[in-house]
Amino acid sequence: MAKTERKSPDEMSFLDHLEELRWHLIRSILAIVLIGVVAFVMSRFIFDNIIFAPTRMDFPTYRFFCDIATFFGIESAFCAEKLPFTIQSRLMGGQFSADIWTAIWAGFIIGFPYVLYEVWKFISPGLYEKERKNSRGFIFIASLLFFMGVLFGYYVVAPLSINFLGTYQVSDIVLNEFDIGSYIATLRTSVIACGIIFELPIIIYFLTKTGLVTPEILRKYRKIALVIVLIISAVITPPDVTSQIIVAVPVLILYQVSIHISKMVLRSEAKKEAKLAAKKNKKG
Repeated sequence: MAKTERKSPDEMSFLDHLEELRWHLIRSILAIVLIGVVAFVMSRFIFDNIIFAPTRMDFPTYRFFCDIATFFGIESAFCAEKLPFTIQSRLMGGQFSADIWTAIWAGFIIGFPYVLYEVWKFISPGLYEKERKNSRGFIFIASLLFFMGVLFGYYVVAPLSINFLGTYQVSDIVLNEFDIGSYIATLRTSVIACGIIFELPIIIYFLTKTGLVTPEILRKYRKIALVIVLIISAVITPPDVTSQIIVAVPVLILYQVSIHISKMVLRSEAKKEAKLAAKKNKKG
C-alpha cells in the first residue's frame, strides 16, 4: 500500500486538526506514563533522597540560612537539630496513592521537554517558515525556564514553607503530625507553581506576537503586576515577609525581562512590515 501523505494545514478540516491533536496528546501521555513507571520502580530512592530531603536539617537550604544566621550571631530555626514534626499515613491506601501520584508528577516534570515538543509540532505547521526558524530555540528555552523554576521551588520555596509550617505551633499541647498527602501536596505546589511562573517570558512572547500585550501595557500595569506577584508569593510561601520577598524578587526580574522581550518582538515585527512595504513599493 502507498504511504498516505500528510495534508498541509490549509487542506486539513476541523476534524483533521482534532485527530492530529489527539495523537499529540496520546504521545505526550505515553511519555509521561513511561517515565512515571521508571519513577515508580525507583520510588524508594525518590522518596528518601528527594521528597523527604527537605525534612532533614542537613538540607542545603537550611545549612545556607543557618550559616548566615551564625555569621550575624542570630538564633535561627534553621540551625535546629531536627524539624519537630512527623509524617504519617492515616489511610490504608495512603502510601500507595502517594507513590502513584508522585510517579505521575515526576513523569510530567522530567518529560516536560517532550510534552513541549509535541505541543510545538502541533502549532508549528500554522506558522510561517521564518517564524519557525526564529522559534527553533523555543523548546530549549521554555524547558530551561521550567527546570529553573522547579529547582527554585524545590530549594527555596518548599524548604521555607516546610520549615515554617513544620515548626509553627499554637500550643505545646498540639503535635505536628502531617499526613503524607498533605506534605507531598505542599512540596508539589511549590515546585510546579514556580516552574509555571518561570515560564512568564515565554507567555509574554506569544501574547506580544498575537498583539494582546505590548511593552507599554506591561509598564502601565507594573504596579498591579507587583501586587499580583506578592499575592502569588503569599499563596505558595509561608506567611512571613522574608519568604515572600525571596520569591517575589526573581518573579519581578522575570517580569522586567518579559518587557524587554516584548520590545524585541515588536521591533522584529516592525522590521518585517518595513521590508514588506519596501518590496511593495519596488513592485509598484
